[in-house]
Amino acid sequence: MKTGCTHLFIPGPTNIPEPVRQAMNVPMQDMRAPDFGDLTLGLFSDLKRVLRTESGRVFLFPGSGTGAWEAAITNTLNPGDKVLMSRFGQFSHLWVEMAERLGLDVEVIDVPWGGGCPVKEYARRLGADKHGEIKAVFVTHNETATGVTSDVAGVRRALDESFHDALLFVDGVSSIASIDFRMDDWGVDLAVTGSQKGLMLPAGLGVLGVSEKAMEASKTATMRRAYFEFSDMVKLNETGYFPYTPPTQLFHGLRRSLDRIFDEGLDNVIARHHRLAEGVRRGVHAWGMELVAEHPSLWSDTVSAIRVPAEVDARDVIRIGYERYNISFGTGLAQLAGKVFRIGHLGDLNEGMCLTALSLAELSLAAAGARVEFGSGVAAAQDWYAKNSAAPDLKIAAE
Repeated sequence: MKTGCTHLFIPGPTNIPEPVRQAMNVPMQDMRAPDFGDLTLGLFSDLKRVLRTESGRVFLFPGSGTGAWEAAITNTLNPGDKVLMSRFGQFSHLWVEMAERLGLDVEVIDVPWGGGCPVKEYARRLGADKHGEIKAVFVTHNETATGVTSDVAGVRRALDESFHDALLFVDGVSSIASIDFRMDDWGVDLAVTGSQKGLMLPAGLGVLGVSEKAMEASKTATMRRAYFEFSDMVKLNETGYFPYTPPTQLFHGLRRSLDRIFDEGLDNVIARHHRLAEGVRRGVHAWGMELVAEHPSLWSDTVSAIRVPAEVDARDVIRIGYERYNISFGTGLAQLAGKVFRIGHLGDLNEGMCLTALSLAELSLAAAGARVEFGSGVAAAQDWYAKNSAAPDLKIAAE
């Protein structure tokens, strides 16, 4: 029998703050009531603030980030369109697979797992595309499988410097509301996320930001679609309604989550994620272990993918953590299975939670056969947190 709380350190679904959970505990209500828009209209406008867009439109689809992927593609592209994509982790692989299954002509750049979006190669291929055959460019902003964050702004520069008119698609599922994301400044046309990551909700909402340019493309796109039709959503969203039954309880939770984000301040949320992630990374390095991300410039502030020693099976680390210590770590996916475990550090998170993750990881690693000095990772993270407190006016006794 397990006692105490369960520690969740997967990169999504993330921990749900208690006020958010309570906000969803409401009776079912009439989705056609005359005041339903009082709840929903503010969600659209405040999600635009999270995406940092003034001119774009936000859609909320009952579903997941994967559903928002499909909505983005089918509403703006045509069968046989050529698109430029790259694969450097499990989720970028899955996005390529979806594009191919939907009938797009996918030009794929494969990058070793641990690398990021190949901006220079994108620039070369866009520059060589003299006749504008490439209709869209796809970027996985934060590759959850490898803990890699890519340079979306760099891809926008590559498009602009090539005078290329392709749409820019960005998967921000594990970055938006946690890592700096600027839809308008970066010229993003389709921005995808889901409710279960930085928005601190259960899975069930696919969130899609759409630029004016992408909305224009949707008027002539010929891919087959029904449930994900933009025009159906537009007609009813203007007054706060939906063409099908919406997940009302999730909307109440989203309202509370957005309030929490804005009470803290979006810039402060992003800074907190960086501060907490850096403590985790310093703990990992104190163990003598490495991250999958091949360079510090690629380190993700929402998830760390950690390579275990060759004699250790990462699946044992995860199993031991779950069975003995009531903690869930993320598993290594596909080619990283058994070689990597992941610590998710996003959403409703603080220093104590990160120190818990490191301390229980040390116990789990040692039980799985790794040579780990107990307390080494925790101490390294503590040192960082003590010197980089969220309250800079406090004096540290050790100084």
